Amino acid sequence: MLSAIGLDEGAERLYTDLVVHGSGTPAELAARCATGEAETLAALDALQRQALIAPQHDGSTRFAAAPPTVALEALLTGRRHALHQAELAVAALAEAYRTSGADGGHRDLVEVVSGSAAISHRVAQLQLGAVDELLALVTGRHQVVRADATGAETDAVTRGVRYRVVMERQTLDEPGAAEALFEAMDREQQVRVADRVPTKLIVADRSAALVPLTDPGDGAEPVALVVRAPALVGVLTVLFEHTWEWAHPLTADDGALAVGAAPAGEPDTVDRRILALLLAGATDQAVANQLRLGLRTVQRRISRLMALARAETRIQLGWQAHRRGWVTDRTPDG
Repeated sequence: MLSAIGLDEGAERLYTDLVVHGSGTPAELAARCATGEAETLAALDALQRQALIAPQHDGSTRFAAAPPTVALEALLTGRRHALHQAELAVAALAEAYRTSGADGGHRDLVEVVSGSAAISHRVAQLQLGAVDELLALVTGRHQVVRADATGAETDAVTRGVRYRVVMERQTLDEPGAAEALFEAMDREQQVRVADRVPTKLIVADRSAALVPLTDPGDGAEPVALVVRAPALVGVLTVLFEHTWEWAHPLTADDGALAVGAAPAGEPDTVDRRILALLLAGATDQAVANQLRLGLRTVQRRISRLMALARAETRIQLGWQAHRRGWVTDRTPDG
């Protein structure tokens, strides 16, 4: 899971162990993680270079994890900056192509398309040519191409193409949105909702993409960029996956749309204190002792919090807790 911020499997396993179980010597960590001495030392070196761990100041050879909300957030910020720079590079390339009048073989890699009819045709081409998967980001602004206006989406679904779609929350309020979403979910399309979607986007089989260059709200003729250059398609795919990761699943229950899992409530005061202690590096037993709770009670609450945050690991729970404002930087009271 942390490969996206530069950690390999061994380094992630070791850092997770230090977060959950506390400090340890290289020998202890090798035993706890069931890894060889050389692999453990290499992972420790990688974690130190990224400031995720540090040797303790007691003269021993023990290492301790840096707080995830501080150390990992710094790495995430760097990756977000890199992604933003990549987005700017895509925009710059599109503008350079538009103004240079480039032609020939380059047109197969990056193509500027103007007008609703031409864009609709390219969208249909992407869907009709898809074999495995189609990814889409949908904003709340007026759509250049009405959903499945050409029938290409229905044809793709029939052929077994998997659809994953992230919609901006305000699109749910548009006329006819609910009916279209019910139809999409009936066809087993996966739909998620985000408060904000960075741009409209379609990616077919991770080999071709379409992204708008103009804002439909400015009244100008719509212009879009069709990208087939592998590096640029890769950047746009990362943008989709990043948006997908933080979006909430959309479900249809008893004829009504629902965002997220079944309502499970917000963390209460005890939950928040448990989270704060965990993020400070306390073990489950230490949390139970400090809050005067049973160990099983603490573990049940942690499991509930993970389900509420849709987290598969405790590191993901820490990210979600920080993102959702469930914890602050203050040290919890005993």
